[in-house]
Amino acid sequence: MSTLADNISVIAHRIDSAARAAGRDPASVQLLAVSKTKPASAIREAHAAGLCHMGENYLQEALTKQQALSDLPLIWHFIGPIQSNKTKPIAEHFDWVHSVDRQKIAQRLSEQRPAALPPLNICLQVNVSGEASKSGCSPAELPALAQAVNALPGLRLRGLMAIPEPTEDRAEQEAAFATLRELQAQLGLDLDTLSMGMSHDLEAAIAQGATWVRIGTALFGARDYGQA
Repeated sequence: MSTLADNISVIAHRIDSAARAAGRDPASVQLLAVSKTKPASAIREAHAAGLCHMGENYLQEALTKQQALSDLPLIWHFIGPIQSNKTKPIAEHFDWVHSVDRQKIAQRLSEQRPAALPPLNICLQVNVSGEASKSGCSPAELPALAQAVNALPGLRLRGLMAIPEPTEDRAEQEAAFATLRELQAQLGLDLDTLSMGMSHDLEAAIAQGATWVRIGTALFGARDYGQA
């Protein structure tokens, strides 16, 4: 049975190989460990193996883990859908938010970000596949949203995020990620982040410019939603 350290090594090798194949510096791609449904002990083990960026989808679960792991210098990323009544604790307890898809949420995060903390790093989630069940603004809505968020004082707009419709077809994977990359370029803003790619498609994402790949299952194993 593979250990978490073994899994981290495998993912690091995949990232390195994919970046080199794309003519990129492997250091330009960062690993975000998606720790939703996993216990604090697994995150502690991941930190001991060299990881410090943790991604969480569920607010209450994340806050409980943050309290249990407050002795570790972890960097917390919120990557799940955001309800208006959850913005205050997200603004107070996270370093990054990858899933902003409307101006109302961004405004609340900006207003509720504590003044003592640096601006909250923001990625705008775009629904590149047009799935009705998926969060994210439409490509048509993106330019206005990006301009609005870029002007908010409590936030720092870093880039875009997407969760394309799952497919095993490499060309389709790359096409979806290329769409996000092109949308970011068209904004004409000084952005440095593309949060895209997961366990099954990180190679395609890196080929199209991903700077964060969000990896859960390939690191921690299958998720136990009974524990979420």
